[in-house]
Amino acid sequence: MEDWQILGITGAVIVGIVVMILRFRLNPAMSLVIGALALGLLTGLGAAETTKTAMTGFGDIMTKVGLLIAWGVLMGAILNEMGAISKLVDKLLRVFGPKGVPYALGLTIGTLLQSIFLDVLLVMSAPLARRIAPKLGKFGTAKMATAMAISLECGIVLMVPGVATVALAGLLQVPLGEMLIFGLLVIIPTIIVSIMIMNFFIHRGLWKTETDEEPVVEESPALEDSDGMVVHTHTHAHDHSGSPEHGKSTTAATPGAAPASGPTSSRVGLLPHDVRTPGTKTSREPGLLVMFGPMLLSLVLIASGAFLKMAGITNDIAGFLSTPVVALLIGLLGTSLVARLTIGTKRVEAAVANGFKESGQILILTGAGGSLAAMVATSGMGDILGKYFTASSVAPLLVVWVIAAVLHIAVGSVSISAITAAGLLAPIAPALGINPVLLALAAGAGSLFVVHVTSNTFWLLQSMLGQTTRGTLKSCTLGVSVASVIALGFTLVLSIFI
Repeated sequence: MEDWQILGITGAVIVGIVVMILRFRLNPAMSLVIGALALGLLTGLGAAETTKTAMTGFGDIMTKVGLLIAWGVLMGAILNEMGAISKLVDKLLRVFGPKGVPYALGLTIGTLLQSIFLDVLLVMSAPLARRIAPKLGKFGTAKMATAMAISLECGIVLMVPGVATVALAGLLQVPLGEMLIFGLLVIIPTIIVSIMIMNFFIHRGLWKTETDEEPVVEESPALEDSDGMVVHTHTHAHDHSGSPEHGKSTTAATPGAAPASGPTSSRVGLLPHDVRTPGTKTSREPGLLVMFGPMLLSLVLIASGAFLKMAGITNDIAGFLSTPVVALLIGLLGTSLVARLTIGTKRVEAAVANGFKESGQILILTGAGGSLAAMVATSGMGDILGKYFTASSVAPLLVVWVIAAVLHIAVGSVSISAITAAGLLAPIAPALGINPVLLALAAGAGSLFVVHVTSNTFWLLQSMLGQTTRGTLKSCTLGVSVASVIALGFTLVLSIFI
């Protein structure tokens, strides 16, 4: 088959995947697998080889990242159940003050808290961010909303153990320790510079309080049940496509949570999957270092393994403990132990059950991305693209960024666009002579471009931080797009040295 035919078929398949997701509202994982099967059949692999390749690709990526994603999500679910995030945000405000807290919160969310499922992290931290906003002056809401949007989205694709980051590392065969180290080198300056740029324009007329923020309306007192659980109500429920379903009402309970301020129509409690388990109150309140210590230990172990490998040092014990699946398991066990001593075994078990529910959809989506990547490799498209790029140019990094950006604009999912873009170029990574971690970072950066109304994160930020849709287009869409370009810039700088 001619090169142009393979390229044309692959392009048509990608468009077909986007149409299935958007037009026919087919589940993204199903759409990716259908696209992979279609690619195999249309490029002449035959029925038997096509199904074998799809299944092999799914299994291969699960072997690499399946347990890593599961351990990370479970660790985040337990931290959420302990109320670790609210304690952390309050501590940041006390330490860094009003001017520094957007940066401190952004860096903390983007790096330290990435084991927590995004929607859970957003819903837990947004009421606290909104409580801080008035202390930052006239543009407090704009600054906090922008910092949260940038850090939440960057963390998913640039920081271990963010679910898309782990998936990208698996698809491109990047050791997780390297992904952690180089991801940190990109995400930290990206968050700082992006927030700084957005704050500059916010103070110079970008943000209009009267049109970009909802008017503040007094809320009715929150109800408290017999267990001391504050119950919130809200009138917006969000489906997976990010579109608000009006007219539905849900309730959620948060231990000791303050009622969110803002308009009645925008009151949002915890999402259904984030409902905390009622339990007996305890006087045992561990410090932040105790809560996050096991997670930090696991990240240190992973990073140490990468440093030892770079230094050419081999040690069986150190090698075993720094293996990502072992390191994250140690962190999970430590977090579970702290939680059992703090909130009790029943609530930990409930948190783990919720975590397994969340990890299921992530694992299936990641596996589907692996099927597509395997099919692209088998079809020969990798060899074709390899003819047009050289290792001495930045073209491959720009191409993977553009592919991920276009996919994200069309589909509206950061994870899907990053995984699909990486899967398309994974087969040519060895031929290019470029460190695959750069391709992973470029794909992650591109997938951040133009987070818009098809994103669940967009609507959650809009409703929970008291923004209008116009305001959210500025703080979220523009803010994260700035971060996307900045992250690409730092990735290109990094490519000079590795």
